[in-house]
Amino acid sequence: MCGRYAASRRPEDLAGIFEVEKWEPDEALAPDYNVAPTKEVYAVLDRPLKDADSPKPVRQLRRLKWGLVPSWAKTPEGGARMINARAETVHEKPSYRRAFAARRCIVPADGYYEWVTAAAERELEVEGKKKRPRKQPYFVTPADGSVFAMAGLYEFWRDRTLPDDHPQAWWVTCSVITTEAETTPLAVAPADGPYTLADIHPRMPLMLTPDRWNSWLDPARTDAEDLRELLAPPPAGLMRAYPVSTAVSNVRNNGPELLKELEGPEEGTLF
Repeated sequence: MCGRYAASRRPEDLAGIFEVEKWEPDEALAPDYNVAPTKEVYAVLDRPLKDADSPKPVRQLRRLKWGLVPSWAKTPEGGARMINARAETVHEKPSYRRAFAARRCIVPADGYYEWVTAAAERELEVEGKKKRPRKQPYFVTPADGSVFAMAGLYEFWRDRTLPDDHPQAWWVTCSVITTEAETTPLAVAPADGPYTLADIHPRMPLMLTPDRWNSWLDPARTDAEDLRELLAPPPAGLMRAYPVSTAVSNVRNNGPELLKELEGPEEGTLF
C-alpha cells in the first residue's frame, strides 16, 4: 500500500522533469517529508486550461488533496479511506473506473514509507502477549536518486452546500495506484534484510518509468483494456530500501532528518 510518502522536490524542478507547461508559483507547497492522507500534494496531469479557447490538453502541475472523493459522492468523508486504488481492479470499481478512463495523473515523490513488524514482535502478537507490536519503518526510493513517479487518479467533487463562487465549492482529489510488491532482490538492501519489497509489505505504489508518462497522462486514451497494459509493474531491481527513525510514525514530525538512513533497525524493531 502507500499510506505515507516524502515529497521534497521544488515545483520548478518537477516542472522540468515532467515537461510541465503550466504551474502557479503562488501555489507552491513546502517540502513535505511526511505526507499523510488528506494533505495537499502535487500531481502532474494533462488537461485543457480552464476558460481556454483551445481544447488541447496542457501539462500542468496542480495541488490536489490526497484521498479521492468520487464525483457522485454525497459527502467528502470517505476520501481519507480512498488513498489507494488497486491496479488489479481499478478499471471496474465504481469509485475509480471513471477516473481511470479519463482522469489519470502522476503523483511525484522522493519515495514512500512502509512499516515492518519485527519477527520477535510478530511471535508475541501471535501468542496474544502483545496487542500492538512495534514496527520498524523503511524508506523505499529509486536507487539512482530519480523521482518516484507514482501512478494516480484524480477526480472533481462539487460541494453543493456552497455557492458557485466559493473558493472551496470544488474539491480536486487524488488516489495512488498500488500493485503487488516485487519479490525480486532490491537494487540496494540492508545487510540483514529485508531483501525484497515483498519482505516489507505485500503491496507497493505503482511506479511509472519515464517511457510510460506520456501514455498514462494522455486523456485521449480511454479504452480500459488498452490502459491496463500501462499498469504492468516497472522493471525489477530499480529500488532500494533502508531503515529510518520511528519518528516518522508520528505525522506531526516533518523534516529531512526523517529520511536519514539508520545503520540498522532501532532497538526492539529488528527485522
